[in-house]
Amino acid sequence: MVAQYQLVMHSGPTPGKVFLLEGEVLTIGREAGNNIIINDAEVSRKHTQFVLQGGKMIVSDLGSTNGTFVDGQRLTGQHILQPGQIISLGEQISLLFESVVQVDPNATMMSTGHPPVVPMPFPVAPAPRPAVQAVPSSPVQAPMYAGQVPSSPSSFGTPAPQKAGGSKVAIIIIVLIVLCLLCTCGGVLYYIDSNALWCKLLPFMFSGSACP
Repeated sequence: MVAQYQLVMHSGPTPGKVFLLEGEVLTIGREAGNNIIINDAEVSRKHTQFVLQGGKMIVSDLGSTNGTFVDGQRLTGQHILQPGQIISLGEQISLLFESVVQVDPNATMMSTGHPPVVPMPFPVAPAPRPAVQAVPSSPVQAPMYAGQVPSSPSSFGTPAPQKAGGSKVAIIIIVLIVLCLLCTCGGVLYYIDSNALWCKLLPFMFSGSACP
């Protein structure tokens, strides 16, 4: 008899193992007399029974210690399984119930080549491409380089500090001017004093006895 359904172990001793449900009545348990043997401490010697009736798979618990669950609900009687449901034996073992896909050997095989080209009843003009609108480009500001003169007064930065050499020259010139003035004044005073010109220049400050 060709199997119509199968169980795939999700969690348990052998994850990923496939058990074909071949026959009308099958049992799962820990001992050797079962159709499907799962050697685990949570599995009873005869744990769960599967019965195929009218193309439907009916599952029931066989009075196991840890119970049989379908999608998290513990079985208390018979239950008709649907592909995709999870059957749990205790808390650690879970099996996915699936239908087996039957392949008809007499079916026509689909070609793996390119699909046939269906001729069009009339030529189809290509769809016009949408016009591309030109986006005005924003003016690009030229980068500033060292030594470049700004184009406007607002682009000037902090004024450059004056050189110390210019201030020294100004100080020397001022000192020379002061020395020249002092020398000139000293010479004038010496000339007035040596020629006794004080009485003539400032007669109100000197008496007649002091002047010659």
